[in-house]
Amino acid sequence: MKQLSITENKELIHSLKNRFEKNLTRHPELKWEAVLSRLELNQEKLWSLNEMERTGGEPDVVGQDLKTGAYIFYDCSAESPAGRRSLCFDREALDARKENKPEGNAMEMAKLMGVELLDEEQYRALQKLGRFDAKTSSWIQTPAAIRNLGGALFADFRYDRVFVYHNGAQSYYAARGFRAGVKV
Repeated sequence: MKQLSITENKELIHSLKNRFEKNLTRHPELKWEAVLSRLELNQEKLWSLNEMERTGGEPDVVGQDLKTGAYIFYDCSAESPAGRRSLCFDREALDARKENKPEGNAMEMAKLMGVELLDEEQYRALQKLGRFDAKTSSWIQTPAAIRNLGGALFADFRYDRVFVYHNGAQSYYAARGFRAGVKV
């Protein structure tokens, strides 16, 4: 099981608590003590949240799954996380590149982190909590029908609205990363 050191754990909890308290509009019905109780019981999810933090995602609570009681964390950095940019969409896309290959791909990095890319609905929900990706864009989960044709979806916020676009899955840009979520 992936686990943080005691020091890393304390630092992450401190960061998450500060962010939670600074952004109460993202979770007005939730109490930090309840979130903390779940976090303390889920060391592997804490490790995933630390990976989100380490790569610039600034994870924060955006809701609660009413069926399971799990708290939902999304990347809430103003722009697509800096430590997760310049990636093509998935392994197939990376392998298809003949030259100028990026260092990795979004889907594998997310899996290694123990998180999932946001889907279009989640991305739109995030944008209701603030303004994100006004200068960058983020890969999002892509339906198999689109991916099977070589494409992948990404989204951003411009002109006071969310735009969802398509691109070849093998493309990558310095200003495109991915946003992720995890349930704890």
